[in-house]
Amino acid sequence: MRPALRRLFLRALASDALAAREDGEWRTRCLHCRRRLHVRADGEALGHATLEHVVPQAWFGKRAAATLTARVGDDANDARNLAVACAGCNHGKGVSHDARGPQDERAREVVARLLESRLARWRAPETDDDEG
Repeated sequence: MRPALRRLFLRALASDALAAREDGEWRTRCLHCRRRLHVRADGEALGHATLEHVVPQAWFGKRAAATLTARVGDDANDARNLAVACAGCNHGKGVSHDARGPQDERAREVVARLLESRLARWRAPETDDDEG
């Protein structure tokens, strides 16, 4: 796995109130279905863990998504927009809601609900490097 992707995983985990480091790995739950997920302490995904951009990267800069993207800043990789999800849920969202785009009302509703869940799990990272 690329080092940049590992850093994004660690950024998501460090700012997730449900994530905890135990025995050399992070443990958390899927943002969608609450399945237990594991990521090594260095950011390497284990099992079914994937990185979720809650508001899809492709939606940034689109007028129809402006209300959602404003809640997480101008950067799709802002920690508020990153979460850990199981592969099944992340893939399902990607081929359905993400693909429909922000002009689709149902897609915006789903993403808005997921963003609420992510922000409810928010905690300020303890260190600047997100790995601390």
